[in-house]
Amino acid sequence: MNKLLEQCKLCPHNCKVNRLNGQIGRCKCTDKIQIALASLHKFEEPCISGTNGSGTVFFSNCNLNCIFCQNYEISHLGKGHEITVDELANIFLEQQEKGAHNINLVTPTMYVVQIIEALKIAKSKGLSIPIIYNTNSFENIETIQMLDGYIDVYLPDLKYYSNDLSKKYSKANNYFENATNAIKEMYKQVGSPEFDENGMIKKGVIIRHLILPNYIQNTKNILKWIKENMRR
Repeated sequence: MNKLLEQCKLCPHNCKVNRLNGQIGRCKCTDKIQIALASLHKFEEPCISGTNGSGTVFFSNCNLNCIFCQNYEISHLGKGHEITVDELANIFLEQQEKGAHNINLVTPTMYVVQIIEALKIAKSKGLSIPIIYNTNSFENIETIQMLDGYIDVYLPDLKYYSNDLSKKYSKANNYFENATNAIKEMYKQVGSPEFDENGMIKKGVIIRHLILPNYIQNTKNILKWIKENMRR
């Protein structure tokens, strides 16, 4: 799978840089995994964090440049440290041992190749809690298809309907088209949310949306799309 990083097209920027040789594209990532934090996170949606917390891994860098990002030091400035695939697998297992309800992969797009390898290792050693893919939704369908069978819950942020807004605030062209195509593939894989007896999510898609001040129509258009497309 590392060959996918020789001409990287994991996200819609399609930079085609050779990350194996240390080249970087828009996301500022090489072939090395970089994370800022791994912890039990208790401030996601209740069905994700529950009482014990979500086993969250915050990956460094990002394939978007949102000017309003709450994790600016991580996403824009690349705050974090390098780890290996084996170390990432061990982090997943450690979070499970601590009682995490799930593994929560935050901004994982740039590291999908390495994440899949880490999940293979961790699952072979007993990882059994749900895996959450927490994404900005600027994804290529092919990348999401690679994750089929590895991800239980998709948690996409659907940010923009307007292309002018996505270019202005995140420097991303054709955001809505790419994001909605990816979300359709996510929904095809895991369907509507399913919960256990304690109200914790086991499987499915939860779409989140941040309302931008003065851009209510952007939100109305997104809600209309969700209503029309997220039904069995």
